[in-house]
Amino acid sequence: QVQLVESGGGLVQAGGSLRLSCAASGRTFSRFTMGWFRQAPGKEREFVAAIKGTTGRTLYSDSVKGRFTISGDNAKNTVNLQMNSLKPEDTAVYYCAADQSLVIIRTTIEAYEYWGQGTQVTVSS
Repeated sequence: QVQLVESGGGLVQAGGSLRLSCAASGRTFSRFTMGWFRQAPGKEREFVAAIKGTTGRTLYSDSVKGRFTISGDNAKNTVNLQMNSLKPEDTAVYYCAADQSLVIIRTTIEAYEYWGQGTQVTVSS
């Protein structure tokens, strides 16, 4: 059974940092694309960042580019999201997801077959 478990969320002041982690089990995710999405109250779930396991290539949404960094450890089957210079608008539930496709990094929710339960990130002003 495939499982993705996020950790590292919490409450932080604006300008602060948090590091999210996603632990994957049940499959070897080194060939997958691992992504992070987020969903704020009353809003749709949106793409944040992704990393392709085979190449290490990364992709970020414009709203987090330059502030967030995604990284992966294939040996440990984990992916991390380092979030710096956090803003109140970053407040959301953050989800880890996995895409089995071997092509380009995809940013749509429908492309990702496996999802974690989410972790809350709250940024106070």
